[in-house]
Amino acid sequence: MKTTLTTHTGFRFEVRRARPDDEPIVAEFFTHVTPEDLRFRFLGALKEVSHERLVEMTRSDDPHVHNFLAFSTDGMLIAVATLASDPADRRGEVAICIREDRKHLGVGWEFLGYVARYADDHGIETIESIESRENRAAIELEREMGFTVTTDSDDASLVLVQRKLGAKLPG
Repeated sequence: MKTTLTTHTGFRFEVRRARPDDEPIVAEFFTHVTPEDLRFRFLGALKEVSHERLVEMTRSDDPHVHNFLAFSTDGMLIAVATLASDPADRRGEVAICIREDRKHLGVGWEFLGYVARYADDHGIETIESIESRENRAAIELEREMGFTVTTDSDDASLVLVQRKLGAKLPG
């Protein structure tokens, strides 16, 4: 099942759940992500995404892990997102990564909104993301979308952004 989203710039893209057979296109996608965005996504320096991580990002057998892929209308994979919740589906952690040449089109905004609505629809009480303090663009986007931002008490280089179930989304 696909959902079509349109950004404030008029850019249209389709979102669907990831499948195990998507692993090769997800691997290829990460060759179009900046090293900085890879570091922000995985909170560490890495040159390439491992097979194990790709399997985690395309799995569909865990009811608490929801992986989404965003495609441009010409079929190019432009963004990936994961929403992983605890066993009780009370808290979920969200992570999104966007292809370098599709940034600044509103994809991050619409994709995060989609994942937040999905979490609401599934009764996940809180969604959160751990961000590098250096990832100012993501933190500002999340703040504009109604997430609260707090300093990670264990690591001053990180912040925790959170959104409660049903919190109003802009737009």
